[in-house]
Amino acid sequence: MLSGVKAGLVSADVLRREQQELRRHERNNKHLEEESRHSETVFRDKSGRKRDLAQERLEQRQKAEAKSERDEQYARWGKGLAQGRQQQQNVEDAIKEMQKPLARYIDDQDLDRMLREQEREGDPMADFIKKRKAKENKEKKEKPRYNGPAPPLNRFNIWPGHRWDGVDRSNGFEQQRFARIANKKAVQELAYKWSVEDM
Repeated sequence: MLSGVKAGLVSADVLRREQQELRRHERNNKHLEEESRHSETVFRDKSGRKRDLAQERLEQRQKAEAKSERDEQYARWGKGLAQGRQQQQNVEDAIKEMQKPLARYIDDQDLDRMLREQEREGDPMADFIKKRKAKENKEKKEKPRYNGPAPPLNRFNIWPGHRWDGVDRSNGFEQQRFARIANKKAVQELAYKWSVEDM
């Protein structure tokens, strides 16, 4: 039987012996039962090494935090950085306006500046002010640029410096390179047209 005793009709002596045997067996296994009751479950990976579940949970939590932070950053970028700054500026302006008194008088400097900065349609002085601002911006120091005849192409599409005298002193490598690229492209195009000619 499953309990370990004999099945069927059994005498009292045999039954007593079997029960004593079972009790002795249980006493021998009692210390094993006590040891296993308070022991932790050992989890192992496929190769048989012990797994540290606390460390795995910590790593999982760190990954989740990093992922949520990255998702939050992408969400911020998706909304638009300039729009976010504009919204923050609007909130700051609204707080600043709330701190001012309700009635605004003619000597209010913020109101005066805001009204002056607005551009109105049909304003005759707006063109004059735009030209003056453009002239002020133009007066700022700009780096000098080369303004001679069109320079020969180079691999990096770099415009020559402003002191270049216009003389090409190269060994012809760049021209050969551009010729090879153009030749290769022409051959590929010709091969393609030839391959689809009878379709």
